[in-house]
Parts: sequence; structure tokens; C-alpha cells
Amino acid sequence: MIIALTGQKGGAGKSTTAIGLAVAAVERAHRVLLVDAHGDIQRSALMVADIAVLPCGPSAADAWALTATLDVIGEARTLREHLKACVLITRKQGRTALGKGARDVLAASGLPVLSTELGFRVAYQEAIAAGRGPTTFSPRDAAASEIRNLLDELEILFYGQETSGCYATQAAAG
Repeated sequence: MIIALTGQKGGAGKSTTAIGLAVAAVERAHRVLLVDAHGDIQRSALMVADIAVLPCGPSAADAWALTATLDVIGEARTLREHLKACVLITRKQGRTALGKGARDVLAASGLPVLSTELGFRVAYQEAIAAGRGPTTFSPRDAAASEIRNLLDELEILFYGQETSGCYATQAAAG
């Protein structure tokens, strides 16, 4: 399974999510190659990826910033119509108006929104500072559970079982 965490906006959680997923995948005995690339290299990643995950914060401004990335996904799907793409809510603060409305705002992007959401948690930054992922840094922390749930959801998607989150749509479907 090749996952591209992609997006034009910095600070959305691409690198943090990639590190967390890579560590969790290694724990499950998956072979992992993690490449943290920016700019045009992200376009190249979409040409080999099975799944494109677009991490996005919970605000309307974050959702608006997805526009350029959605265009790139559309271009990639003209060449690779089976590319699956979805949005991952990151930095969510559940007890705020933004947190509560994030799913509705991001659903307007036209891509499915994953069921898993990554909260705004210090454990993500602490794990990276320690050179680890949340699942090995603090295995019982909510951040570790979120990363495991995300990997579960992506594995279900990749191995063909339908999930309420991500799925492939035809390029013409917009």
C-alpha cells in the first residue's frame, strides 16, 4: 500500500501524520519507506500512490486552502482513475465550534472525509522530538489510538473492504 499525504498548505499535519503512520506500520511488520517531499514532488507521489490523504485542519480557512490540492488530485486522476483520495481532519479540538463543524465544512470539498480524526495533542510533537511515533512514544495516549485507527481505516480501504471514510470516485464525478 502506497500512501501519499499531500497538500499545498504547510502546518496541516502531513509530516506528523506520515511519521506516525510509518512507525505504526513498522509495528505491524509492514515495509515502510517514508519520503517527506514538498512542491512538485507531491505530484509525482500521486503517480505511484494507491491512496492520497489530504490532512486538513478544522477551520474554514484550512478547507479553502485545499482548493489547489484538489486540483492536483483531479489532474492525477485523469491519468490514474483508480487513485483513492480522502480528507483527514487534523488538529481537531472537539469542544470548540470549529471542531464540531469540521466534518461538514470539509465534506464540501467533494472528497470523502475519513472517520478517524487526529486531535490537537502535545503527544504528536513530543513523539517527534523523541525521534519516535505516538504509538511507540506513549502507546496508551489518545494520539497513539488515533494513529492506529487511521492505519486500520487505510488498510481496510486498500484491501478492498468498504469503509465509511475514503473511497475512489471517478474523475468525471468532480
